[in-house]
Amino acid sequence: MQTNDTNDVPRNGDGPELDVNPPAIQRVAVTFDINGATRSFDIEPWTTLLDLLRETCGLTGTHKGCDHGQCGACTAIVGGQRINTCLALAAVYDGASITTIEGLAQGGTLHPMQQAFIDHDAFQCGYCTPGQICSAVALLDEGELHSRDEIREAMSGNLCRCGAYVNIVAAIEQVAGLRDRAGERDSQSAQSQAQSHAPSHPQGHPPKGARA
Repeated sequence: MQTNDTNDVPRNGDGPELDVNPPAIQRVAVTFDINGATRSFDIEPWTTLLDLLRETCGLTGTHKGCDHGQCGACTAIVGGQRINTCLALAAVYDGASITTIEGLAQGGTLHPMQQAFIDHDAFQCGYCTPGQICSAVALLDEGELHSRDEIREAMSGNLCRCGAYVNIVAAIEQVAGLRDRAGERDSQSAQSQAQSHAPSHPQGHPPKGARA
């Protein structure tokens, strides 16, 4: 015979107390050189560099796009390398040197890459532009650019939804000096073609022995 023993059922206030308070979050102390200034922070372990730059430092030129490392809008230069800051935990990069779009200009003088983007109208809405420029600046420092195709390949991680790719490549070519070299090659090629098609004797004077 089944019985109901109410004495086994905890009443309000009876039994062990549950700890409903969340555990204390262990914060992490980090220090960075950001655009030439040393700054220290006490952050939560899951803080990304993107959130640190935007929310804590107020450097909102680094944009949040896809937040999955696929668009390049959040690109900054960290330790001389271009990285997607939305995927980078700030604690991992403790002690690193960081350059954002705000740190490229020197006083009132734009970085050559910034000026080239203006000269070539290499943007429309401008949302991707800071990431494009930071990526291009770091790309030049890598020293691996020898052609227009190499620029396209190296910049493929930075998307432009407005489709300003032709002008972006032209701006990078200008700063890399590829446009001057391409112009010289085109000029030399044109001269070579002109010489190959030129008559082998002065006009109106057939070679000796030829019939007039």
